[in-house]
Amino acid sequence: MSEPTYYAPEGGLPPQTTLLTDRAIVKEAYTVIPRGVLRDIVTSNLPGWTGTRSWILARPIAGFATTFAQYVVEVSPGGGSDRPEPERGVESVLFLLTGDLDVVIEGEKHQLTPGGYAYLPAGATWSVANESDSVASFVWVRKAYEPVEGIPAPKPFAVQEQDVEPTPMPDTNGAWATTRFVDPDDLAHDMHVNIVTFEPGAVIPFAETHVMEHGLYVLEGKAVYRLNDDWVEVQAGDFLWLRAFCPQACYAGGPGKFRYLLYKDVNRQVKLT
Repeated sequence: MSEPTYYAPEGGLPPQTTLLTDRAIVKEAYTVIPRGVLRDIVTSNLPGWTGTRSWILARPIAGFATTFAQYVVEVSPGGGSDRPEPERGVESVLFLLTGDLDVVIEGEKHQLTPGGYAYLPAGATWSVANESDSVASFVWVRKAYEPVEGIPAPKPFAVQEQDVEPTPMPDTNGAWATTRFVDPDDLAHDMHVNIVTFEPGAVIPFAETHVMEHGLYVLEGKAVYRLNDDWVEVQAGDFLWLRAFCPQACYAGGPGKFRYLLYKDVNRQVKLT
């Protein structure tokens, strides 16, 4: 079995001889941000962080996707933050792509390597630091937590993807599987950030059309994705941003696995007032 790989942007600028044509798409139902546009001049510095830059891939926009924000964060050696989250009501997931990162949650230190996953509940005290000699890059998903009366808030945890067994999707003979980091029936969690894996040639065999919003960061491989009424080629390092009810399906292109980190909002009643 091949070891998983995790693509992270490296920045830089293309040469002046490069054509402008790329695969960036912004529509009412979805957005595709290809890896080729994640360059130095579109990074943001974050207050309270040192030795760090970020590519902000998604933020709530009225009339589009509204439940979450998503970044790729690059931390240089010696960089990090003692107060990374400025909003007390916001929960987070960190997923490490490259390098090594120390995450301290409520006083407990966790050393993440590529494939490391940390869930940080709203109101938790946490910090991140890169104590290594190389750059560390991670995906950061943020969401305002929606508490429910009578259901305790979830606890923090950290784990490596390699230690979590993927769950095959029914009737796929393992060609399509999901690595779930929390129990999908646990109503304490109002978001899931999973890894979805397709073997070469595997498919989502119907157009999923549902209320959940998605942030989809491609970790490895390539595919052709059906988004609303378009077919779009995607590859490792691309980001797909889907609003509620955007029809979606895909074919995994091979020759290796097609894998992505997937955000979705779950387990809450629809608010009408």
